Amino acid sequence: MASLPTDIILSQSRSLLESLYLDWEPQPGTYLEIGDRTYCVLERRHRYCLKSGRYQLHKIALYVQPAAPPTEKSLVDGCWVIGDITCRYNARSELLRCAVNPAGPCDRCPHYRSNQP
Repeated sequence: MASLPTDIILSQSRSLLESLYLDWEPQPGTYLEIGDRTYCVLERRHRYCLKSGRYQLHKIALYVQPAAPPTEKSLVDGCWVIGDITCRYNARSELLRCAVNPAGPCDRCPHYRSNQP
């Protein structure tokens, strides 16, 4: 993939944090480091322009929020999942840890229930 201009936009205030070129395609749920800060990608939008009668991908906008990278991460069916996947309440999501303790952490959680019978 050729690198495209990418606008990093703070989701809450809609303010532009930075414009840069990325050589990978961050999807919602992935983490992005800019300087000494870590951000979670919430949304990705494509910007197109019309050239010679055809629309071409021109720019990508990533809407992010400040976040600490999760320490509990597992690869499940080709997708990264945060939290303890052995818990019945785990959301099996890149964005949400679980239904009862979404902010985590999972260790020492009083709501832990094994998903094993």
